[in-house]
Amino acid sequence: MILKISEIKEIEDLCLENRQNILKMVYSAQSGHIGGSLSACEIMTVLFNKCMKHSIGGKLAEDYQERDRFVLSKGHISPIYYSVLAQVGFIEKSELETFRKLGTRLQGHPSLWCPGVEIATGSLGQGLSMGCGIAMSLKLDKNPANVFVLLGDGELQEGNVWEAFMQAAHRNLDNLIAIIDRNRLQIDGNTECVKSLDNLSDKIKAFNWNVIEIDGHNIQEIYSSIEEAKNANKPTAIIANTIKGKGVSFMENNAGWHGKAPSQTDYKKAMLELK
Repeated sequence: MILKISEIKEIEDLCLENRQNILKMVYSAQSGHIGGSLSACEIMTVLFNKCMKHSIGGKLAEDYQERDRFVLSKGHISPIYYSVLAQVGFIEKSELETFRKLGTRLQGHPSLWCPGVEIATGSLGQGLSMGCGIAMSLKLDKNPANVFVLLGDGELQEGNVWEAFMQAAHRNLDNLIAIIDRNRLQIDGNTECVKSLDNLSDKIKAFNWNVIEIDGHNIQEIYSSIEEAKNANKPTAIIANTIKGKGVSFMENNAGWHGKAPSQTDYKKAMLELK
């Protein structure tokens, strides 16, 4: 489960491309969510480029029944989702320019209009429940695919999430992997001030889940944790400690960049940092 130096460099280059795409998309639309897209950049890049089975032999994902499923519970970070979908071939990279434009397939929250999107999301706190349902149906069909759900830490303050934790353990959904983007900031500020989640690892373990805690910007740790989770005998939660706005100095750890589009000056400054 150790990546070669060349593989890590390849992922780093893809992450840089994704960060540039995020800035371009939100700036062009003058609408969208930058902070959480940047914090989840390494997670999404590794997942889609190294860990997920999403196509085989040229078949489209929906025709490949043993494909892994992905649920973006924090649906507002669609810029990073669309960028990785373009990287792995579901959409053309040129289509990213249509983000949030009238008539686009690339809506502010993921919709089934966009190839590669399994389920429309955006109502926070519901993604893990959706993942449970998909994982249960795969078990019934004896389908070996895994289900990945990416959650924001702020949405863990909703009770529906914890019902899903309980359901997944009760049904022994070892094909369900939840990845938590633990950047500690939400639209109203620090998560621990809004409604404390710590000690998050112990809380999830108490629901009889396997828990792995990692640096959410370390490519090797992300890859190893996902591969380990695939072989666990119970549902797994990967707590990925991240920095909101990662990669752009004046956006890092700044809740003000949760859902704000950059000005021309900010955009040029950010893009210079991402060269």
